[in-house]
Amino acid sequence: MDIYGQYHDSLILIQKLMTDRLEELNRQVCENGQAKLYEHLTSRIKTNASMVEKCQRKGYPVTTESALRRCRDAIGFRIVCNFIDDISRNLRALNQADWCTIVKEKDYITHAKPNGYRSYHVILDLTTPYEDVDGHTPGHYYVEIQLRTIAMDSWASLEHEMKYKHNIKDPERIERELKRCAEQLASCDIQMQTIRQLIHENDKE
Repeated sequence: MDIYGQYHDSLILIQKLMTDRLEELNRQVCENGQAKLYEHLTSRIKTNASMVEKCQRKGYPVTTESALRRCRDAIGFRIVCNFIDDISRNLRALNQADWCTIVKEKDYITHAKPNGYRSYHVILDLTTPYEDVDGHTPGHYYVEIQLRTIAMDSWASLEHEMKYKHNIKDPERIERELKRCAEQLASCDIQMQTIRQLIHENDKE
């Protein structure tokens, strides 16, 4: 059984639509002579098995309605930026867009998770030309976006890889080292942001 039912094809079309819109936002700022909004972006549709597992874990009925309404990350994007302030620029662009509304934000940059994870998460309510699970056209679909710097993304990839390793000797030490690494990378992000600001100040002079 496909938990997304008749809406699975719509998710694929919306993933493409969202990609096009994010790329267009990036083109617009570049054409205005500003630095690009992001270095790269990736996206995915949560697999059937992963969505079923999430519904069960959350105590939701394993239904299409749960997958597309209660869970709001069937479609996920990751925007990877060069600098911390690029994350704020992306958020401003999304807030100004007339095709979506930010309905939830989690700031794991200012308030990092205990293991050192840093990222900025938003949930968008996206207006689409496709019928939604409530039978409405235009339809509304949720999209999750994670915004990170390159340093944050590198750390998260390493942490994800280590999470699924088995028979690791001294996992407590590895957790400590990962957290220390996260703090060092966060410091590096701040230093790089400072350097960028200094360069821009010199340009103005």
